[in-house]
Amino acid sequence: MKIQKLRAPLAALPLAVLAALPSHAQTVASSNLPETVVTATRFAEPLASLPLGVSVISAELIRASGASTVNEAVMKLLGVPGRQDSYGGGDYALDLRGFGTTSDSNQVVVLDGVRLNEADLGGTRLAGIPIDTVERIEVLRGSGSVLYGEGATGGVIVITTKAGNGSARRNSATLYGAVGSNDLREMRANATVASGGFSLDLHGQRRETDNHRDNFRSETDGAGLSAQWSNDTVRLGVRYARDALDTGLPGSLTAAQYAANSSRTNNPTDRASIRNERSGVFGEAMLGNWQLGVDAGWRNKSLDTVRPTSVYGYDVDAQQLALKARHVNRWAGLQNSLVVGHDRGEWDRDVRGTFGSSVAEQTSRGWYLKDDLTLASGTRFSAGVRTEKLDKSVDDGFALFSLSDRETAWELGVSQPLSSATTVWGRVGNSFRLANVDEFSFTNPAVMIRPQTSRDLEAGARWAQGAYKLEARLYRSNLTDEIGYDRNAPGPFGLGANVNFDPTRRQGLEVDGDWKLSNTLSLGARVALRRSTFRQGPYSGNDVPLAPRRTLALRADWVPLAGHRLSGGVNFVGSQHPDFANVCRMPAYTTADARYAVQGKNMEWSFGVNNMFDRDFYTQAFGCVGGQTSSIYPEAGRTFTAALRVSF
Repeated sequence: MKIQKLRAPLAALPLAVLAALPSHAQTVASSNLPETVVTATRFAEPLASLPLGVSVISAELIRASGASTVNEAVMKLLGVPGRQDSYGGGDYALDLRGFGTTSDSNQVVVLDGVRLNEADLGGTRLAGIPIDTVERIEVLRGSGSVLYGEGATGGVIVITTKAGNGSARRNSATLYGAVGSNDLREMRANATVASGGFSLDLHGQRRETDNHRDNFRSETDGAGLSAQWSNDTVRLGVRYARDALDTGLPGSLTAAQYAANSSRTNNPTDRASIRNERSGVFGEAMLGNWQLGVDAGWRNKSLDTVRPTSVYGYDVDAQQLALKARHVNRWAGLQNSLVVGHDRGEWDRDVRGTFGSSVAEQTSRGWYLKDDLTLASGTRFSAGVRTEKLDKSVDDGFALFSLSDRETAWELGVSQPLSSATTVWGRVGNSFRLANVDEFSFTNPAVMIRPQTSRDLEAGARWAQGAYKLEARLYRSNLTDEIGYDRNAPGPFGLGANVNFDPTRRQGLEVDGDWKLSNTLSLGARVALRRSTFRQGPYSGNDVPLAPRRTLALRADWVPLAGHRLSGGVNFVGSQHPDFANVCRMPAYTTADARYAVQGKNMEWSFGVNNMFDRDFYTQAFGCVGGQTSSIYPEAGRTFTAALRVSF
């Protein structure tokens, strides 16, 4: 597969490294890296033979990095760019493959088998998930539309908690307390009670901080539980969690204001609050060669904002049901794995405020089938298809807007082992999404917004031997009728509307590497070279707004003495444009972080620093005025955190 504008030597670099590393690996005496097992394919299986790319973050890596939210872990450890939201609770809009402002509508987020995505532009709140409860985070790179449906062109983020993992539970408890810059105060508590096949997991947390700007103080708290019972063939359980955020809203700054004083606010009295509740039931069973699973979830979210001249708020109620089954059969040296499933979703939103009220609804019904055949030689063939029916509507009291369609996603893949250490793979498929309720209700009244579709191509190679792991992925997605907001398009009230863009493209090269030099020193690197461009139309050749071309994440973990651990990293995000014409530019930025921890019996003391060199930068900006980037949301400067963790 040819990727334009990626130089041949650069594109060939990962393959050259793959060829060079084995001979060197044999000369290094070090511990082996463990085999990677993933669940992003709906059922647990080894990564080695999959015809797709999945990056995995373990609970150990999260703890060593000092990350306090899921967002921070994904950005720090995988180098995924994120854009700060307007609230002070630590949420960022993650962008797996360069979709800019619509990234949240082009990637799926799953927590313990339940889809969390909103059906509007409100974004998925990940910072409310207690970080100490997370067992692992998996990021499926590229389209996951067959298994996860609408809006998975960019990829899928699968979060599995320790209770949701289903592994053996034991009696334990931890207490965590931290203080830090900007008047940070944080407390977390977790406990597990287990007896026989029964286990109960409890968690609670509270975090208060002034943050790095005026009127940006935030207070968050949360609590939850999970109870389950299991034996050799069955696992059944229930879960509940809630979290709350109260925060100031400092708003954006102009370029001049940012240069003069990035901590200032133009909105000293604006406030907001968010409340979330999640509950669910789950079950798994083994029946001969069949593995069955069900995950059902109910979710409530409320948001309220108060400004001097207006109030705005909404309530969201969502229900999700996921049924899945896998049948594995072996004969004559062959193995066949068949996965079938059904997803149902209902989402309702009631808006209230100074400027009126509205009711929005969405329902989805999807069926999928995926079959993987592995030959005796190790060659693996994969094929999958999904059909999904979506119905959406918005009633604002003046008009009823509706959208209904049935879409199909498909995928073909193959992986081939070249040796016991090296596997190459490729896949091709089709993915889709429909406009969300905020998009199709704010368009040019004379133009119907069409479904977005993408033809996705990807090839990759992975190599794993002893202390080394390396994976390279080369991809291209050609999108037709991509959906987004264009401030220059005719809309219902003048200029500005959600439209179908002219044809666009996402293409790039991603390389992940891990190297365990010894039992005390590990290194990791994540490199991405990406282009998100318009293929046709007045912006042909221009970058899609807010899509950086280059990202880099380097990590190191060192144990200099028994009980001592030093972890740190460097993250780089390239420049990006906030506008379609690419007149304005957001500068590239580089940040560094470090954490030193000392373990003594059941206590761990740690000291961490973020943005070590106190760089001035921002990840979010919406405007371009007179050739200058505007509507800027500054990031924090250097911050310190001191923490104590006690385990029982």
